[in-house]
Amino acid sequence: MDSESVEVGRVVREAINILSSSRNGVQISEALGTIKCYLGGTENQAPLKDREEFTRVHFSAFLRALVSNLSPEWIELLTSDQQKELWDSFFLDGPADQAFLVLLDSIISTGPSFRLMKVISILEQFLQTGGMSALMWEVCHQQAQAGLPTLQETLLNKVVCLPDHLCNKLQGNNLPIFFPQNYFPLLATEIIQVLQRISDSLRGGLDCSISFVSQVLGKVCVHGRQKEILNMLVPRLMDLTKVDCIWQRMCWRLVECVPDRWMEAVVCGFVQKAPGADVLSRLLGNLVLKNKKAQFVVTQKLLLLQYSYATAMLQNLLGYLALDSLRRSLLIKVLKELLETWGSSSAVKHSPVEQQLYVSKAILICLSHLKEPEIESNGQELLTSMMGGMKCHLDSNLPRVRRLGMIVAESISARITAYGPSLKFQYEDDDETRELKSLLKQTAPQQLPVTDVPNAGRSDISSVTPKAVSKPSGNPYPVAPAVPEDGSDLELDSDDDLIPHDMSQDKELKKMKAPVYIRDCIEVLTGSEDVDKWEATMKVLESLIRRNSATAREVSMELAKVLLHLEEKTYIEGFVELRQRALVAVTITDPVPVAQYLSSQFYSLNYSLCQRMDILDVLALAAQELSQPQASGKNKPWSAQSPCIQTVPGSDSSQDWRRIVDERIKSKTRHLVKGQSLVEPACGPNKFSSLAGHFFFPLIQNFDRPLVTFDLLGDDHLVLGRLVHTLAILMYFAIHAVAAAAMGKSLLEFVWALRFHTDSYVRQGLLSAVSSILLSVPSERLLEDMTDEFLETQSWLADVAEKDPDGDCRRLAWQNLLLMENLLKKLRSIPS
Repeated sequence: MDSESVEVGRVVREAINILSSSRNGVQISEALGTIKCYLGGTENQAPLKDREEFTRVHFSAFLRALVSNLSPEWIELLTSDQQKELWDSFFLDGPADQAFLVLLDSIISTGPSFRLMKVISILEQFLQTGGMSALMWEVCHQQAQAGLPTLQETLLNKVVCLPDHLCNKLQGNNLPIFFPQNYFPLLATEIIQVLQRISDSLRGGLDCSISFVSQVLGKVCVHGRQKEILNMLVPRLMDLTKVDCIWQRMCWRLVECVPDRWMEAVVCGFVQKAPGADVLSRLLGNLVLKNKKAQFVVTQKLLLLQYSYATAMLQNLLGYLALDSLRRSLLIKVLKELLETWGSSSAVKHSPVEQQLYVSKAILICLSHLKEPEIESNGQELLTSMMGGMKCHLDSNLPRVRRLGMIVAESISARITAYGPSLKFQYEDDDETRELKSLLKQTAPQQLPVTDVPNAGRSDISSVTPKAVSKPSGNPYPVAPAVPEDGSDLELDSDDDLIPHDMSQDKELKKMKAPVYIRDCIEVLTGSEDVDKWEATMKVLESLIRRNSATAREVSMELAKVLLHLEEKTYIEGFVELRQRALVAVTITDPVPVAQYLSSQFYSLNYSLCQRMDILDVLALAAQELSQPQASGKNKPWSAQSPCIQTVPGSDSSQDWRRIVDERIKSKTRHLVKGQSLVEPACGPNKFSSLAGHFFFPLIQNFDRPLVTFDLLGDDHLVLGRLVHTLAILMYFAIHAVAAAAMGKSLLEFVWALRFHTDSYVRQGLLSAVSSILLSVPSERLLEDMTDEFLETQSWLADVAEKDPDGDCRRLAWQNLLLMENLLKKLRSIPS
């Protein structure tokens, strides 16, 4: 050790002794002034070598001595100017990294006291006077000169976690500058200052490392503070990189130097905050080609593993890949992987609809960026993917999924067959459809929108019959009928030139008289070729059945067979509904034999899937009508019944009856109100109570027996879903029935056997069935006769509520868990 080092050490030790023992203000100020010479910036500053020795070896120890001797009595020995010049300046003007560590360590280790508040005040000044930029600049210099990695890691942790340390220490007395929403924007401003100094250094020909700044940015983002820091950082970088190539290369390097373990958070933040694909390309450069982690995040994780991001982010991300010729290969790769996921039957069955919508949007955006040579070279592969994916989507029971498949298939077909026939489907044109189609019209990726499209709606009715049509050469949408041009023959025609016919011998056509007897109706429906008479019969049949119940019971079986097999001879408006109403009326009139007949035919051969679903609809509607109280003791006409389960083709009856279940749940809630009493609803016996078993048990007993043309547990899961919903409806309307407990036990076993079904529509029906059981079976019987089943179902519902990919299934599971909890509370409140 040379004599100069010994001399510096001796001076520092003497100053520390004076600070700890003396109570003389003059001595203390002289000691501090002596040490101040080693910081520089004064008239009598020490030689450079001594200054370097002091800052490298003795500075941290001297700062700790300053803090440890700090007390109200000690600080009063100095004037306010001396405090700023001789005490505060050591922390604000000395090496920022050492000062920051000493300040933060002192705050963490010091209890509530004057010393703590003084140190916090100095730290606040440190942040306000650019201490963080000085700290990061010093570390960048140390990295360029192979500094200590342990010190740099400590500084990184302290800088990023400063708000957490101060919040834990001060709790309710924390200062605003240490709040995360204030600290991280300040840190972003300091990062810009450091980058400016690095830019100046590079322009001067000096080497400098940016790695520490990248690590700070990465760690802040991975701690969940992307919004706070990038809201300030990204707009500044956008402005600085517009015309300055050095700033562009610095920005690229800033992101490239982020460690891989933090790369995802940084890339996601930039993709979300950039207002367009051109800005994102300017900020990231070819990062996805240089960094494998960034490439995985951009091409895999943000597109295939997550689906919560806005449409604007997808447009930014895919537009970024499309903007550079070197990155376009990744765009093609991404499109193929998206189509592979879109065409996977497993993904269609098990993925949430929201994720399938997200993937569909990404596919359409990719298609909008493809160029003609790329389409030609990949056309066959796109066609193969389109055919497989279209089949998977059209096989789904969910109308929204089917519609997504149609729109994507149409879009792919339109791109790969630009001059030939393309696929066209019929579906409802709602907000979601218009949004998806608008994604194909982007021709300039540099001008991507930054505002997300409004939330998409849903469609419940769609057709799955594709047809090939010639694609128009101009507008791809259907055009309005042409308007006759001026001077055409149509304008020359005039009513004045027409010769009137002689109508003196014409006779008025007689209106077809409808049958007045049910047997006559059967004869017309089975043998008459008179179309007008056949139509008139269909329109009066329901009212005849309801008015002549005795006669209808005599021919109920024959009439049910005729109506079940009846086909439309000519177009009649509302034929399906007329036929359904007549079948319901027959079932109401003679419920036991007709219900047993319909249930048996559901599992018979030589019926179409549509006929089987018609049977389910009729049984559900008949059960609802039988369960309704009749004010006058007579059957009301169909139009007067309320509420009604809508089961016309193309609709989902489960949605309507779930609404009724929700209303019953609400009705079980007590509301205490004052005022005029409410009108009592119509009262009467539930006729369905004594008939529920005839509807329910024949329908549930053969579900696991496959037929030659019918397999509920196989491909016919649409019918299985309708069956489950129908059983839930029958269970719901069997409240207070003698057979309710037996029905509930059977239905619970049925649910348990199918609880892991892959189709979300079937699982929704199973969960609805559980709701019906909880509402209709007496709670005492439910817990006494089905204790094990009840507990197993509760455990399964908890698992569904947490892990099921379908949102409706999760909602229904939570509803059932709440019903179970209320049921248990009710039983506990009853005294034994």
